[in-house]
Amino acid sequence: MSELSKSLHSLLNKSELFMKIKILYIDDEAMNLTTFKATFRRGFEIFTAESAREGKKIIEEEKDIHIIVTDQKMPEMTGIEFLESIIEKYPDPIRILLTGYSDMNAVVDAINKGRVYQYVEKPWKENEFKIILEKAYEIYSLRKENIKLTESLKDSNKKLEFMIRQKFLD
Repeated sequence: MSELSKSLHSLLNKSELFMKIKILYIDDEAMNLTTFKATFRRGFEIFTAESAREGKKIIEEEKDIHIIVTDQKMPEMTGIEFLESIIEKYPDPIRILLTGYSDMNAVVDAINKGRVYQYVEKPWKENEFKIILEKAYEIYSLRKENIKLTESLKDSNKKLEFMIRQKFLD
């Protein structure tokens, strides 16, 4: 395990950081939303939506959702269709698809179209799902850190190139 992974893992185990991890859960069944929120409210900041339309509204208002969990079978739009529809505008959140059905076509579409990190079958197990959510956030954090490091490297390269040009001009 890398030093960054160890640091992130250590931070993930601190409850104050959990409150900062924002999860949007979309499911047309209100009981599933209630169960999810009751199960994970202590470790995460949970937003729930009963439709894809509500989910989009929450993403637009919150802007900084880290993880999106969506049910596959919903009346207006499937989970995959929802995830695919938000990729361009909101590419950063890690996506998890929930389903009560084993459908290989849905799995393939989820990965290819919706850029889904994990496919979870219902009913989910609390401890396993918590680990999936923690790993999803770790990936989110690593991607953000990678972007920052890349920008820093680009900035350093520009400064170095400037210094080299100045040296040649002298």
